Order: sequence, then C-alpha cells, then structure tokens
Amino acid sequence: MKRRDFLKKASVGATAAAAATTVAAPFVHASKKTPIRWRLQTYAGPALAEHVIKPQIEAFNKIANGDMVIELYNADQLVPTPELFRAMQRGTIDAVQSDDDSIAAPVDVSVFAAYFPFATRYSLDVPTLFNHYGLKEIWEEAYSEVDGVTWLAAGPWDPCNFATKSPINTLDDLKGKRVFTFPTGGKFLQRFGVVPVTLPWEDVEVALQTGELDGIAWSGITEDYTVGWADVTDYYLTNNISGAWVGSYFANSDKWEAVPDHLKELFRVTIDSSNYYRMHWYWWGEAHYRVNGGKLKLTTIPESEWDKVEQEAMKYWDEIAEKSPRNAKVVQILKDYATTMKKAGKPYRYTD
Repeated sequence: MKRRDFLKKASVGATAAAAATTVAAPFVHASKKTPIRWRLQTYAGPALAEHVIKPQIEAFNKIANGDMVIELYNADQLVPTPELFRAMQRGTIDAVQSDDDSIAAPVDVSVFAAYFPFATRYSLDVPTLFNHYGLKEIWEEAYSEVDGVTWLAAGPWDPCNFATKSPINTLDDLKGKRVFTFPTGGKFLQRFGVVPVTLPWEDVEVALQTGELDGIAWSGITEDYTVGWADVTDYYLTNNISGAWVGSYFANSDKWEAVPDHLKELFRVTIDSSNYYRMHWYWWGEAHYRVNGGKLKLTTIPESEWDKVEQEAMKYWDEIAEKSPRNAKVVQILKDYATTMKKAGKPYRYTD
C-alpha cells in the first residue's frame, strides 16, 4: 500500500471513530440520573419509626432504583408536629406520615383521625371503614377543598391505653392525671378529669421521670416497650378508648403531581405494605407484652363502670356530628358499622 493511501485510510478511520464518539456522548450523559428527592417527616420518634415507616422508605428507595429518593425524618426533626400541615403546603417538606388531628389539618374530618373514642375496636376496622364504608371518598373530598396538600391513604396502628405511674382501677383514679395524648382524645378524656398535656415527642420520657406527666394515653403496650415508656411508668390499663389509631400519608400537591405514575403507584404499594406490617406487628406486640413484658403491672376498670365511658363517647359523637354535614355523614357511617359488627357477633364483636 502506498504511503498516501495508507494515510488516507487512517484519516477516514479516525473520522469515523470521532463520529462514533460524538454520537455515543449524549447517551452517556443521559444515563446519569437526577433523581426526584423528597423529604418526608413522620410523627414517630426514632425507635418507633424503625417499625412504622423506615422499612417502607428503604423498600421504596431500593425499588425506585435511583429514579426517586425519599429522605426520612423523625418526629419534630425538621418541623414541629403541629406545624407539619402548613409546612407541607409551603413545600418546606414534601410528605408526611401522621394523623390529621396532630398536624392541625384544616379539614372537618381531622377530628376522626388518631383516636376518635370507640370508633374502632380492632385494627382491621380501619381499612374496612375506608375501603368498604366510604371513608376514603369522604377524605378525598375533604382534602380536595384544601390547597397545596394531597391526602394519599389511611391505615391502622395500635389501640389507645393508659400507661401510668400510679394504678388506675376506677374512673375516679383518672381525675387530675396529667397525661400526654392526642388533641381529640385529650378533649374527650377531660370529661373524666384527665388533664391533657402537649409536649414534643422526645420530651415525654423525661417528663414522666420528673413528674411533669403522670402518664400517657398515646399508644398501646407495644409502643410503651418499644420506645422506652415502659421503663418510666409502672401500670398499664387494659381498657382502651379506641382499638386502633388512624394515621394517614400526605404529600405536597405540586410535588406529588410531578412524580411519574409508576413511582406514584410504587409509593402507594409500599404504603399498603407498611400498613400490613404494622397490623401484624401490633397484633403480636399487644398480646406479647401483656404476657411476657414484665415491666408493667396490668390493671382493669370493671366493664360495668367502663360502660359509662362508652356511653359518654356516643354523646360526643353526636356533638361532633353537629359540626358539619360531612361530620354527620362520618358519624352515621360509624354508627352503621358498629351496628353491623354487633349483629355479626363473635369474633367481630364480643358483647358478653
């Protein structure tokens, strides 16, 4: 081959190689993902978050495979819990796991979240009411009237029992007790002399140690042991004012709409997974710690006396129903549901 032909052939090859490099470059650039990033704050402190949400967020991030990353923050870590709704509206945070009541959601149905007295007996009541009795559609309607926040889903947690420094054996023993609890639950318990106290979640244990609090009505026994409250209280009242906490997931509306459909579906699926895990974790724990916990002495108010609390709750329901037509609709659903469960009998309701 002549030198001139060799140089020409080499030149053509170099040009082709350069062209190939130029074509390939955009592909290499495009493969570098810029993930969607969310900051989500839960109502729960670190020990509790390990169960109620952390597994969900870890699973979501893994399956999202770099398309989206959710950063999880615990109770009051970025924003005080009562300010979470407004912070979400402003976009200070992107999503929240909490009950509507605690985050001061400006909707009439927020009163039914957390522990609306005697609305539920078991954790299965919550998904049944939302998916088969119309609460899901009512919640969607209520939040459609509020700018900036999208309600995504509700799920069940644990019952609401008292853990206290001194024993509760009668209703009179509740009088004057300073108790950490939820807004609506606290208002109801005032009828029996309880003094509701609002504190940051992380301050509760110290407040029990110093005597600022006499007890808590914020959870069942599973959480008492999980977060350390069983170490600073002595007694656990087996009577509860609610069989399951109603919690929800919320997101800033603009941030939610910017998420591709497949990631929206993934988030909903992991919510369902989290709801399922919590349901059996609490069901296990509520029995396990009563029997094997060893730290709290169990007390019980006789049913004949505790019935007064339930009767008062029915009066409270009627008062809440008067607040708005939508509240009245929810109360009627709860009444219809309770009637059905009682007629169904065991194991849906035990009446003897």
